[in-house]
Amino acid sequence: MNILVTGGAGYIGSHTCVALLEAGHMVIVADNLSNSKVDTLERVKEITGKEISFHQIDVTEEAAVNSLFAAYSIDGIIHFAGLKAVGESVEEPLKYYFNNTVSTMVLAGACRKYGVKRFVFSSSATVYGDNQVPFVEAMPLLPATSPYGETKVMSERILIDIAKANPDWSVALLRYFNPIGAHESGLIGDAPDGIPNNLMPYITQVAKGKLDKLRIFGNDYPTIDGTGVRDYIHVMDLAEGHVAALHKLSAGLHIYNLGTGQGTSVMQLVKAFEEANGIELPYEITARRPGDIAEYYADTSKAAKELGWTAQRSLVDMCRDAWQFEQRKSHDYTQ
Repeated sequence: MNILVTGGAGYIGSHTCVALLEAGHMVIVADNLSNSKVDTLERVKEITGKEISFHQIDVTEEAAVNSLFAAYSIDGIIHFAGLKAVGESVEEPLKYYFNNTVSTMVLAGACRKYGVKRFVFSSSATVYGDNQVPFVEAMPLLPATSPYGETKVMSERILIDIAKANPDWSVALLRYFNPIGAHESGLIGDAPDGIPNNLMPYITQVAKGKLDKLRIFGNDYPTIDGTGVRDYIHVMDLAEGHVAALHKLSAGLHIYNLGTGQGTSVMQLVKAFEEANGIELPYEITARRPGDIAEYYADTSKAAKELGWTAQRSLVDMCRDAWQFEQRKSHDYTQ
C-alpha cells in the first residue's frame, strides 16, 4: 500500500516508517520539520535500504495537503503530526487546539475528497483523564488533564463522527501509552530540541553529562514509591502496532490501547536504566508537573485479540536502546 505518514520525520513517525517499509509498503512523509530534521529520513533509508517520498508541508494548510493527495495514489494515512508537550499545552492552549485539531480536520477532508478510506490516528492515553487503572478502551472518557489531552479527545470525536457518517471507512484510534527506547541500530531515536519534555531523553542526556541531574516531578503520589507510574513501551513495538492495525482493519471504527499492560514508576525506570547500562544517575525531586496524574497503564487484551499484536521488548531493551542512540547520535542531531 501507499501510506501517507504525517509527522513521519519525528520520533514515533520515523520508527513507524521503518516498520512500514520493512513490511513492504511505500511511504510518503509530510512533515513541517518544526521539531524534526529531514536527516532522520536518511537514517531510515540507511536502516531499510528503501526510499521515502518526503514533502515539507504543514498539514494544517488545506491547499498543500490537497496538492499532496492529488500527486499520489494514497491507500491509507497514519496521522502523527501534532504538538505533544503537556506542560507547554497548559501554557499555550490556543496553539495546541489549532495545530492538533485543524490538522485532523484538513486531513480527513482530503481523504474524503480523494477517496482514501483508511485512517489511523495517533491518539494518547491522556484521553482517559484521571480514570481507574488499567485503562480499557470501552470506559467513558473523563475530561483530559491538559489542553494537549483535550486536543486528542476532540480529534477522536471528529474521527468517530466521520466513521459513523462514512461506514465504508476504516478508522483506527490508537491510544499510546509512553513510548521510549530507539531503533536497535542506534541510528534513530528520541532527540528533542532543548531540555526534553519526556523522561527517557532526559535520562540519557543526564547519563551523557549534557544535563547535570534528572529532575523527578513529585514523589508524593499514591504509588509504589511516590513517583508517577506509567506504561512504558518500546517505540518499535509501538511502530509495529501501527502496521498490525493497517493490515487488520476492516470497515468501521476501531479503538486500541498500545502499551505493555505493566505500570512502572519513574524511580523503577531510573533503576532499570542504571542496571541495564552500568551508569549511576544523579537526580533531585521537584514539584509536581501541571497536568500529570499519579498512575496509568493499559489493558492491552483487545489489541492482542483483534490485531494479534503484543509488545515484545522488555524494559531493559528500552533502556539499552535509548542509551545506544544517545551515544551514537551527533551533537547537532535532532528529531
